Amino acid sequence: MNRGIYIVANDRVMDNAIALINSIRFYDQDTPIVMIPYNENYQAIAEVISNFPKVNIYEDLEFIQKFSEQANQICGQDLFERPNLLRKLICWFGIFDEFLYIDTDIIVFEKIIDNLKYLAEYDFVCYDYQHLSGIYEVFKQPILENKIFSSHEVKDVFNSGFWASKKHVFSEKDVWKALNQVAEHPEYFDLSTVDQPIINYLVLKHVPRRFNIVKRPGRAPGNWAGSPHFQAQGHILIDSKLNQPLHFLHWAGMRIEPGCPYWEIWEYYRNLNPSFPPPIFPVKVKKSSWQQTLSQIKTLFRFRKK
Repeated sequence: MNRGIYIVANDRVMDNAIALINSIRFYDQDTPIVMIPYNENYQAIAEVISNFPKVNIYEDLEFIQKFSEQANQICGQDLFERPNLLRKLICWFGIFDEFLYIDTDIIVFEKIIDNLKYLAEYDFVCYDYQHLSGIYEVFKQPILENKIFSSHEVKDVFNSGFWASKKHVFSEKDVWKALNQVAEHPEYFDLSTVDQPIINYLVLKHVPRRFNIVKRPGRAPGNWAGSPHFQAQGHILIDSKLNQPLHFLHWAGMRIEPGCPYWEIWEYYRNLNPSFPPPIFPVKVKKSSWQQTLSQIKTLFRFRKK
């Protein structure tokens, strides 16, 4: 079985990508990793990742270009602020028969590819508590009102930053049909999250054998960096509510920078390889008191939903 990990990255997120790959390689030297370029600005990161064993750029760059052009033709920036996030969909048409997709604002704390064991029984696996927020940041109410999905089906919504699946569980034709549905009915989807509603739509429509790891017996630890109850134990984190070690940590919706939640954890994995220069962070624009309050309210709302 041909298995591996996909990431989507460019030069702008190079420090995050280095930290992620460092963490993967800390626990696993063998699993191949393939980077799908987010856009044309990936020459610097391509040079850096060439220093890692078994980390390569997605080979069929022509396919990526054609895929992006067709996606943009259907939807484009009229609907999406960052349409290139749809390149995550390319994972289903790449070289791996079974694969794990990981966003670059994640650090892992184990041999993360072992989570593909669930694919022996399922065709799609995710790992998050997104469903506790209802359809928030995925769909909008008309998708239920028009019976596109039932209230039971949307209990399977998930965050699009970490998931596993199998090659060709749906077709390119299914992708274009889904994007046309978005173009025809944007009121069904929370388009601010770009790829998240699209991937959820495709999985809920075409992949009945799906599983969320947090629903396993005994539950599973959280993974969102906005959760304040994780406790450091060496260079991993423990979910104090379940007394279980985290499998990974995801800074979803956050800027990774000095002072952010669990900064020391990210910094440790980012600097594991001393041959790479230290990370560079842009000067942070100071928020007004109103902006700070609004940010705190949003974070509190998200935490209560987790």
